[in-house]
Amino acid sequence: MSSTAGPPLPQGVGYGIVVGLGFVFAAGMILTTYMLKRYQHERITSEEFSTAGRSVKTGLIASAVVSSWTWAATLLQSSGVAYRYGVSGPFWYASGGSVQIILFATIAIELKRRAPDAHTFLEVVRARYGAPAHIVFLLFGIATNILVTAMLLTGGSAVVNSLTGMNTVAACFLLPLGVIVYTLFGGIKATFLTDYIHTVIILVIIAIFAFKTYATSPLLGSPGEVWEILTQLSKQFPVSGNAEGSFLAMRSKEGAIFFVINIVGGFGTVFLDNGYWNKAIAASPASALPGYVIGGIAWFAIPWLCATTMGLACLALESNPSFPTYPLRMSSADVSAGLVLPNAAVALLGKGGGVCALILVFMAVTSATSAELIAVSSIGTYDIYKTYINPRASGRQLIFISHASVIIYGFVMAGFSVGLYYGGVSMGYLYLLMGVIISSAVLPATLTIMWNKQNVYAAVGSPILGLACSLMAWLVTTKKKYGVINVDTSGQNDPMLAGNVVALLSPLIFVPILTYIKPDNYDWLSMKAIKQVRDDTEIIEQIQTIEDNESKEINPQSDAEANIQFSITPNSNTVNYEKEAAALLKASRYARILTVIITLSFLVLWPMPMYGSGYVFSKKFFTGWVIVGIIWILVSMMLVCIYPVWEGRKVLFHTIKGVYMDITGQRARFLRARQGDVVEAHGQDILDSQEIIIEDKKE
Repeated sequence: MSSTAGPPLPQGVGYGIVVGLGFVFAAGMILTTYMLKRYQHERITSEEFSTAGRSVKTGLIASAVVSSWTWAATLLQSSGVAYRYGVSGPFWYASGGSVQIILFATIAIELKRRAPDAHTFLEVVRARYGAPAHIVFLLFGIATNILVTAMLLTGGSAVVNSLTGMNTVAACFLLPLGVIVYTLFGGIKATFLTDYIHTVIILVIIAIFAFKTYATSPLLGSPGEVWEILTQLSKQFPVSGNAEGSFLAMRSKEGAIFFVINIVGGFGTVFLDNGYWNKAIAASPASALPGYVIGGIAWFAIPWLCATTMGLACLALESNPSFPTYPLRMSSADVSAGLVLPNAAVALLGKGGGVCALILVFMAVTSATSAELIAVSSIGTYDIYKTYINPRASGRQLIFISHASVIIYGFVMAGFSVGLYYGGVSMGYLYLLMGVIISSAVLPATLTIMWNKQNVYAAVGSPILGLACSLMAWLVTTKKKYGVINVDTSGQNDPMLAGNVVALLSPLIFVPILTYIKPDNYDWLSMKAIKQVRDDTEIIEQIQTIEDNESKEINPQSDAEANIQFSITPNSNTVNYEKEAAALLKASRYARILTVIITLSFLVLWPMPMYGSGYVFSKKFFTGWVIVGIIWILVSMMLVCIYPVWEGRKVLFHTIKGVYMDITGQRARFLRARQGDVVEAHGQDILDSQEIIIEDKKE
């Protein structure tokens, strides 16, 4: 922080949260994995590690989407644009980020229809076009994961350092440590479960900040008071390009430029991040569409309310002695580094606010990092090792590679983030840059699963040509406008806008030209030929041995009971693909209509009338704006905090019952009861992902 008073929290708090809380989650995930193994008969095979049995329900999908899309940048960058541009910044961030998630619902449905057994979206590319396109998209996919992870660690470490004085290099290495541990033990299911916990904590802390700012704070305490201060600040520090120079207007030239950059970069980091495809693959067929739509709608409230609260509170409290940089205003470098939110939290709540901000950022960083680890692990396992190194790899070998990929990627990215820190590259710079680097692959990647005419030349050529054009537009604009190319000049809005727009839109020219040289007429069959891994026999044999032993525990005197066991095998051969395909086709039609309606509402029907009119918020309108945000965050809590628990109530009850039976020494009776009601206890979750066959060996 720019303050001479030093960090508001001691270093011990930083290490305590980063290391201590990280390992609390790791220990909790190890315990959860053990409980699932003991009471739900789940085992981490190579398929389970990467796909969670392809049976995750709507609530957990929505919660995981919210958590994965809530990066450090979601909270820090959105608060920064609120500080710079006023009320328009949070809305443009939220609308420009939620539409990609909602639109991805259509892609998720098409993926389930056309490649039901895929592990990554890169497998789908290879099945259609072969190795050249596979390698091109592999590079773009890895670049996406690297940029996202770098943003998480640079933004997170900057906040930890500013709040506690903890060494930035140490923070870069320690933040992902606990995530690596629990991801190793639980795979993608660990990601789903910890995502849920992280989402609950994030939403609760944002609600605390909102109620403190707009209801109980002695410094502010109401939307009207915030409006009064912002009205005065608009006269004192008018915002260039805003209607009447006001912080309270949706018309903002720089805010609109940020919106375009944000939406372009968002398309790249959703449609090219294998983590979102992983979640679509892990979803049960009935959950893919509602999971992503609910997730997108619930996520909207997080950056909108968080930034409307903390970004505007930062402006309102900057002249108060409680503000960390008082009597100075925040520097542009501090805003870009993501320090608006923690500064506002300290001004509002003192040290308690600093702790809340630290926990909030920790949750955002670690939950999204877990998704990135699984995304890269899946690519390393199925698209590199199994495709090019060992096509006959066994399930045990694939699990080993998955674990190795998680460890290697985690520590390599920690080192890379340290390099960015010493190079003066901030989270804000990376956020604006990501679209320039990756978004030229968005359209060809989407058309791979949506359009049967796109040929291999368009798939291979358009991302490469688009990247060349975007880099040229970005750097030439920087040179022409500022005369020199460096981190400061190349990170300005105009060069980033040029590079982002060219990256996303140039394939609109290249794809048709390259495609209609020789249009494809793809029949989608090679995608359906992708198969799940069958060679988990060693693991399955261990499962059967354990189940045999548990059967004997039930009644060792009865041969009939001793020979009754649970046989757990992958279910791909028994899925009724015809029935599933019909349901997915129907869902696909709904998805296209629903996503278009929601997208138009967020991007056109709601904001554009206010932008076009140049309306400056009145006190009553601003109060209503804040109230809608608070109501929305409460609805989000119901959708992604309460609903997943309700969906999983049977499994939760069964697990709690098993723990009670163990504690009271009634394990054998519990196992006998389980054999009678296992299907009912598990519900459709397990039926979708595994055949649970109760068989009598004597027959």
